[in-house]
This record gives sequence, structure tokens and C-alpha cells, in this order.
Amino acid sequence: MKSLIIFEMANNHFGDFEHGRQIIREFKKVADKHNDIFDFAFKLQLRDPSIIHPDFTNRMDLSQIKRFTETRLSDEHFAELKKEIENNGFISMCTPFDEPSVDKMLHLDFQIFKVASCSFGDWPLMQQFESVDKPIIISTACANENLLDNVVAFFENRKKQFSLMHCVSSYPTENKDLAINQITYLKNRYSNIPIGFSTHEHPDSFNSIFMAVAAGAVIFEKHVGIASEKYKLNAYSCTPEHIDKWLYAAKEAFEMNGSWDGRMNFTEDSIKGVSAFIRGAFTKKSIKKGEKFFAKDLFLAIPNIENQLLSFDLSKYAVFTAQTDIEKNAPILQNKILIKNTNEAVKKINSHVLEMLKNANIHIPNGAVSSISAHYGLEKFEEFGAVIIDILNREYCKKLIIMFPGQKHPSHTHKQKEETFHILQGDLQVMLDGVQHNLKTGDLLTVSRNQKHSFSSQSGVIFEEISTTHYKNDSFYEDETIMQFDERKIEYNLYRGMFL
Repeated sequence: MKSLIIFEMANNHFGDFEHGRQIIREFKKVADKHNDIFDFAFKLQLRDPSIIHPDFTNRMDLSQIKRFTETRLSDEHFAELKKEIENNGFISMCTPFDEPSVDKMLHLDFQIFKVASCSFGDWPLMQQFESVDKPIIISTACANENLLDNVVAFFENRKKQFSLMHCVSSYPTENKDLAINQITYLKNRYSNIPIGFSTHEHPDSFNSIFMAVAAGAVIFEKHVGIASEKYKLNAYSCTPEHIDKWLYAAKEAFEMNGSWDGRMNFTEDSIKGVSAFIRGAFTKKSIKKGEKFFAKDLFLAIPNIENQLLSFDLSKYAVFTAQTDIEKNAPILQNKILIKNTNEAVKKINSHVLEMLKNANIHIPNGAVSSISAHYGLEKFEEFGAVIIDILNREYCKKLIIMFPGQKHPSHTHKQKEETFHILQGDLQVMLDGVQHNLKTGDLLTVSRNQKHSFSSQSGVIFEEISTTHYKNDSFYEDETIMQFDERKIEYNLYRGMFL
């Protein structure tokens, strides 16, 4: 997705329609050189005459009154300037400073609406934006955290498509006042909202764009204009020449920073530079065709060769089957073996568990260890198994057990542990010394030492197991073959789906 560059004309048309049109056409020449990676918008400002108090309409001694009065365009010329923006391939954009201007912008069908820094938290104006079904870009300037949160909530609750701009309202802005880390602050505070940089530094300053791109800004706004014998530019507005250099700097910044929404693409040189030092897998012993072997049967060394099994292909839960005889110390070639890895199955199970926990509004503490109990291997997990989350294990112990619909947990006993089941959500059928107990949400059931028990769930269940200290080898299954399965217990990170 391209980043958006906004050319802010503000009052730099000086109320002269032809001068405004010339600005648009001159900056189109610059934009055409950079539209391979940027989208461009041209922005106007709109104020209704009613914004000035009647007693002050002729007060030309007040700079803001003088500037707004002398640079006002007629409605006809304003509409023509908007049309000129779009005819030159720019996205049309405007900042309304009052409620009538919002209505006029809607009538003229501007493509993007802007909330100026001075209007941030202007609730009567904010409410007028309820009728706006266009993207909205909002400059934050001097808003405190409470106001920031309130305005963000206002637009989020109304399902508006909007972005926030870090903006320093000093003209021009000195380097020491740019506060570019505020881009990162806004990104962290509102992670689902695009963040931009509305910049007013000196026109010949190009360093801040590197920092803003690195901070993650995706929208950039600059004041622009052209000087003439009749009109002089202010100290913070950029000429086409300034903007051209600024855009080249922005392009270089994006190239240097690379992708921010996914892992980078690695260069061929980078891959070659690393691959020579990756350890390859070699056999510790001779392996016969059809024989299964594991990571523990291998050793790792350099140099590796093409098509060899490498160190990062190994997992303690990976099972390999030889497709041909392999001699001792020989490299393991990927086209000579079959690989069975439980990683994808674990991710699928984990996704289901996280969804169940979310729906039940259950939060797992940091440090809890998750394990998949697959009594007959992962192939039969949907029928036999459970996910067990160890919350704590002291003189007292707490586990969280999750079972999917239709799952069973085979019959077994504990010699050292006494446990009580507390059903948090779902149903659980427990067979206890030959007697079935049908449990539902809120029910409790205690299993004493040496009591034979099995359990299952029809619709899925999450329950607490509260017990005395858990000992690793204290589960004795009626079906002794269960202990022979290599994948019977798989520990993994609940929130990353990674093996431990």
C-alpha cells in the first residue's frame, strides 16, 4: 500500500484563483516523478464568513482576521480549484473550520476531510462529522491524553475511517521541537489506527522524514506554494524544488527501513552469507531403509551440502523415516527421508484452545506451561486427548484442562495426587469407579487417590483441576500402551504456538 503525501495549500493561493491553479500544476510535475510509491492529495482550507465575530470583521489589525479576509476565495473559484486538483490527478482534500464548511465540503464531494489541530476536541464541529462518510485525517497537536482518548473513542464509536497526525503547531518548527517519538507513542496507544506526520519544519530540512518513516508514519503533510514577484512564501512552506528533494529523501527512507507490516525479503547475498555456516545433520549410527529415527539420533556439523537436513529443520517432535539405507556419519538428505512434524497440528489445536478461552473470557497468567496430552498420538487427538495448562504446582496445584467436543480421556489412577474438578464452561462426563457423573458449568467433583477415572465431553469443556502436588510419573493408565507413544505429551507456548 502506498503512503499518502498531502500538499497543504492553506492560504498560499492568496485569494488568487489563477495563482492557486498554478501551484497545483507546478506540484503535479513533482508528484509525477514520485507516484510509483506515493499517493498524493492536495488540501485546501475552508472557513465560512460566520466564523469571525460581527464586531471584528473589519479588524485588519488582527493578523488572523486580516489573513482570512484577504485570502478568501469566492464559492465559484473554490469549487473550480477543487476541480483543478482532481483534474491533475490529486486526491481532493480540505479542512473545514466550522459547521457550514463541513456541509459545503459534502456538497462539493471532497474525497478526504481533515480536522485541524485547533479543532481537535471542538465537539460541535466533531458532531457535524457524523454525517461524513469519507476518510478523515485528524491533527493532534496540543491535545492531552484524555482528549486524545475521547476523540478517538468518538470516531471509533461512529465507525469512521480515520487517521491521526502527529503535529507540532509552531511555524516553522525547530528540530528540537519536532518530537518525532510521538509518532511511536501514537502507534503504540492506538495500534489499529494509521499514524501520520504533519510537518512544519524549515523547507530545506530533510532529516526529519528519515526519522518519521522509521517511526512508522504512513501519511505526510507539507505546506506548499510558489513564490512570485507579487506573492512571497512564508518561512515553513515548500517550493516544488524543496518538495522534490524531500520526496527523494522520503523514498530513500522507505528503502532503508524496508517493510514494517511483515518480515523482510532477504537478498541472495544475505542468504549465501548465512547458509555456509548453518550446521547440517549427520547420523550417529547406521539407519536401515524404513527405520524411524529422531533428532537424538543425529549430530550437527559443518560444512553442510545441498539438500541436507539442517539444524533448524530439527525438532524434538519431528519423526524421520529413512527411504534408503544411511551409513553412520553420512549427511541426511531431505529427498532420502520422510519427515513428520507436529508443528502444524499443534498450531491448529492451539488456535482452537485460544478461541475457547477467549469466548469463556478466561485469562491465563504469565509463566503458565501448556501441553497437549495425546494419548494415542496426534492422529487420534480429536478422539482421545486434552490440552492441559499448568497454572501452579506447589503443595497445592492448579491446572486448566480444555477438551474439544467428543474428546475422551482414558481411564487412569493417581497414587499420590487427590484432585477436584471445577467446571468453568461446558459439560464433562466422569466415570469414577464405574459410576458416571454428568457435570455442567459450576459443578465440583473430587477424585481420591487410587480411584480409577476417565472423562469425556460432548460439547467441549474448560475445567479447573485443583489438587495436591502433581508428580510427573503419577498417572497410571489402564491401557499400558499409552506410555509407548512418543507424542503423548507435547509442551508448547500457548500464545505463540511454539514448542518448549
